[in-house]
Amino acid sequence: MPKNKIFINGILAGVLALMVLAGPACAKKGDSLQVKGSDTMVNLVQSWAEEFMKKNSDSFIAVTGGGSGTGFAALINGTCDVAMSSRQIKAQEVGLAAKKGVTPKEFKVALDGLAVVVNKDNPVSGLTLDQLAHIFTGKITNWKEVGGRDAKIVILSREVNSGTHVYFKEHVLLKGDTKSTAEFSPEALLLSSSQAIADEIIQNQDAIGYYGMGYIGKDHKALSIAKDASSGYVYPTVDDVLSGRYPISRPLFIYTQGEPASDVKNFLDFILSNDGQAIVARIDFVPIKK
Repeated sequence: MPKNKIFINGILAGVLALMVLAGPACAKKGDSLQVKGSDTMVNLVQSWAEEFMKKNSDSFIAVTGGGSGTGFAALINGTCDVAMSSRQIKAQEVGLAAKKGVTPKEFKVALDGLAVVVNKDNPVSGLTLDQLAHIFTGKITNWKEVGGRDAKIVILSREVNSGTHVYFKEHVLLKGDTKSTAEFSPEALLLSSSQAIADEIIQNQDAIGYYGMGYIGKDHKALSIAKDASSGYVYPTVDDVLSGRYPISRPLFIYTQGEPASDVKNFLDFILSNDGQAIVARIDFVPIKK
């Protein structure tokens, strides 16, 4: 046999030996899931993922935020397996998905009360929905106009890619009126995450912001909210979100590409199980059923 042929056969044998030792080129240990989307849901989904991985040691779940819109874009582009969202998917996003052969499937996995939060030293304890709308659109600019001290109101909001931003605009600023042209004040500071708003609230006595009630900390003051001047003020609690008494409540969603299967289905089944829903309650969101 020619020496060059012997040499080539030797290389092939070595490669085959490595393949046998290492396993198939595409093999991976267990299941790996990429979850992207809502910043409101990051802590919740991370908690689900950690508990699921304890029960399924061969599984790996990576959870990253960026906003609900980012999650939908990733699902549509095939760069994540699961999108987490604090709003429902938009018709435009459904259309983009269809063009790429993607069929997003929606699952309601928890409820959330959207808290309106101020610095703990702010004397204001409650606002009506109209007052909130006037503050965030810039019609009310001083705390003394709503019973507070004489100081300019500093408005904090999530960025436009956030499902929390969209929900707050639709339900507080627009009040569900699709013909309304209400917009956030141009002086509103747009922050990249719920945690960024929570941190700024602690440092700024004149700030007001909004985020999921799971982010309320001991150094924050969540306001009681009334539907109108003749209604009672309601604080964001689990019971009042579940009953619908708290006026700024919303569902939280998981979206998959089509009907979930294998590892995605297993993770979703865990989320909706009694153990998964107990985690929802433990970190101050609201289970879909009591």
